[in-house]
Amino acid sequence: MNTRMSTRRSSKRSNNDSYHFSTFKQRGEWVELLFMAMAARHGLIISRPWGETQAYDVGIEHKSTFLRVQVKSTTHRSGGGYRCMFRPRHRLTQTYTLNQLDLFAAYVIPLDAWYLIPAALLLGTRRRTMAALSPVVTPAKKASYRYECYREAWNLLTKSRTELAHCAR
Repeated sequence: MNTRMSTRRSSKRSNNDSYHFSTFKQRGEWVELLFMAMAARHGLIISRPWGETQAYDVGIEHKSTFLRVQVKSTTHRSGGGYRCMFRPRHRLTQTYTLNQLDLFAAYVIPLDAWYLIPAALLLGTRRRTMAALSPVVTPAKKASYRYECYREAWNLLTKSRTELAHCAR
């Protein structure tokens, strides 16, 4: 059984680096590592829960605050952008709750773009399990890409849970 993560470049050359993983789990672990490296680069303290029983992937400590972050990724081009799913195990009917996490970190792999979105925006009254990210053309509907203000919003990792909850209002 091969347990090494493949980082070979795609045989199809494009403007973006392409990485191939044999499973979504491998890709998810790679993206989590990228997120942790970026958070550390911003001077934050990182922790990782043991096992797979927690709903969040990474804990971020800043001063007296601890944030629970769920890391997601996408390569799925849909319409004028990329579609990212914000639910556990893509096809199950389960959803996350605000009692489980505080922030989503979504990585658009082909564009090397991070979105840090308060969980209250997706898990609040109007629950959303999918979002369009990174418009590559002007969207037909203004609300189609409502999360662009969260692109590379690393400053949100220094906010408290209360401050993140106010982002949804």
